[in-house]
Amino acid sequence: MTQNGFRSEAFPPSVDSAVTARAAEGVELAALLERCALSDQQAFAELYDRTSARVFGLVLRVLHDPGYAEETTQEVYLQIWRTATSFDPAKGSAVTWLMTLAHRRAVDRVRAEQAHTQREVAYGIRVLGHEFDEVTEEVERRLEQQAVQRGLSTLTETQREAISLAYYGGRTYAEVAQYLGIGLPTVKSRIRDGLTRLKKSLGVT
Repeated sequence: MTQNGFRSEAFPPSVDSAVTARAAEGVELAALLERCALSDQQAFAELYDRTSARVFGLVLRVLHDPGYAEETTQEVYLQIWRTATSFDPAKGSAVTWLMTLAHRRAVDRVRAEQAHTQREVAYGIRVLGHEFDEVTEEVERRLEQQAVQRGLSTLTETQREAISLAYYGGRTYAEVAQYLGIGLPTVKSRIRDGLTRLKKSLGVT
């Protein structure tokens, strides 16, 4: 209450202090970015120390993989060092700029990994043998990792094991037979039957 009996409209001290601290940090980080634009390595090191935990946390939430998140975080800071001159404090805070770069880089990494996985799947199907010839064209056009996973889940355990060893392990039919300790005709039968079921799952006719 104020002296005249009216309630004060000011923020509680803790909230007011936090707002002030964030504003001060924004000014300091903006100044560090300006120095980075001038190739100030000491400023860059301080910027990294003060913001890398937040950047890493954001990237990890997108990628869900600590190893990829660490690599991508390093890529973010390399981009920051190279493009610090593009930071404009009139368009937003330093933290917002950093997090925007981090989010974009993480999303780009997700898309790149998905594209890489799809290329590997298509390549694996081509090299497995003639049994895949009927589905290769359709698969290369529209195969997605999720569809493959769903399709594999419809196979029997023995079919899935044989196909996984041939595709993911890069083994020939003879090597799969030797690894499983079964006859080559049995391996061929399992893979053939599994591929037939996989075709149906993928909607390939």
